[in-house]
Amino acid sequence: MTKILAVANQKGGVGKTTTVINLGASLAVHDKEVLIIDLDPQANATSGLGKKEADNFGIHTYLSGENSLEQCIVKTEIEGLSLIRGARHLAGTEIEMASQERREFFLAEALEDSELSSFDYILIDCPPSLGLLTINALVAADGVVLTVQSEYYALEGLSHLIETIRRIKAHWNKTLSVFGVVLTMYDKRLKLSREVEQSAEKYLGSTLFKTRIPRNVRLSEAPSHGKPVILYDAFSSGAKSYMSLAREVMAR
Repeated sequence: MTKILAVANQKGGVGKTTTVINLGASLAVHDKEVLIIDLDPQANATSGLGKKEADNFGIHTYLSGENSLEQCIVKTEIEGLSLIRGARHLAGTEIEMASQERREFFLAEALEDSELSSFDYILIDCPPSLGLLTINALVAADGVVLTVQSEYYALEGLSHLIETIRRIKAHWNKTLSVFGVVLTMYDKRLKLSREVEQSAEKYLGSTLFKTRIPRNVRLSEAPSHGKPVILYDAFSSGAKSYMSLAREVMAR
């Protein structure tokens, strides 16, 4: 059965897109069929996988009904990892959706396509906001993976996002849950990182993944080469951490 996971945080620069790309790649390396949907108008997941943003045949044309799912899916360098590309046009799509009925369900209804049953996981890269595109992702998802930067105020923002998830569950998606929280940009040498980790463990309990995603040069460099870190440097700490996170995701 296909598991749909929205990777979200209303803040930018917290490792959300990095997690989508590298978790997706790591799941594919573990022989899972994975589809990444780039729902962010910045289209960073698209460029991070070595693809150009979509003028046509992207998630915006799929949502609008202009193209079929089959037309929009593109293969990546990693066997088993596919992508529906994002584009700047998504910002306009969000504005167009706002005036329509059932605007919160556009993505959920699109993902009812029977062709998606061949995927084990669908990972949705959400915009760094709590706007209509993110709401669509949360309404469509089975669960949410939250990325939390190991820095001050991180947990304060997380509580706001969890409250939003509760509201969406109450109104539009009764089965939605927090699938897991992952600490990103973690540096065990820093006191602040350790303090954020301790607070997260106390506040989140078993919802917090055991894997910590470290600050890692290779992880930062990989998107500029259009590759997941596992292709850029499979022996880096970043690559190893995402392989570990993939195993945790599969175990849940």
